Amino acid sequence: MTATRRGRLLRFVLILAALGGIAAFVLSRIDFGEAIKEVTLPLRHEDIITQQAERHDIDAALIAAIINQESNFVDQTSSAGARGLMQITPDTAETIETLSGGETFVFEDLANPDLNIRYGTYYLNHLLDRFEGNEIAALAAYNGGPENAEAWGGSALELENIAFSETRAYVEAVLEKRELYRENYAEELGLD
Repeated sequence: MTATRRGRLLRFVLILAALGGIAAFVLSRIDFGEAIKEVTLPLRHEDIITQQAERHDIDAALIAAIINQESNFVDQTSSAGARGLMQITPDTAETIETLSGGETFVFEDLANPDLNIRYGTYYLNHLLDRFEGNEIAALAAYNGGPENAEAWGGSALELENIAFSETRAYVEAVLEKRELYRENYAEELGLD
């Protein structure tokens, strides 16, 4: 091997070593636990969530769990026409508007996280009142409709009485995620 080739090889090895050192340094600064949590259990708009939780005396972790289940904290419009983080349908938005004495709004406004979380939490509070604080019934109504929740047992509804398997799975998932939000985001949600 010639001296020129050895010099090039040595420079190449030194560059690779330097790049490896830089990569190791960068990777050592990443909190992989936090990164994984952000992907598997995201939390955004906690200021709005905690404000609305306090306003309506609802567990902030429950609101976060509903948002997670409904939209995974990504604004979207479903095939059923539900919009925003809490997936509010136009009909539900009109119901909320009537119940709250609100003014006419434009459906696209439901893409606004503040408005969407305020409306969704208002509606959840309404359902909790309607079903005498029964979270299972309120969640079943949020997902499967209040009339169905009434037919399945109303304020006495238990999980096993939910006739729609999709709604039963929804309620189970929200309740499980509520516990995860309590465990992982107590400080952010004002629960400690």
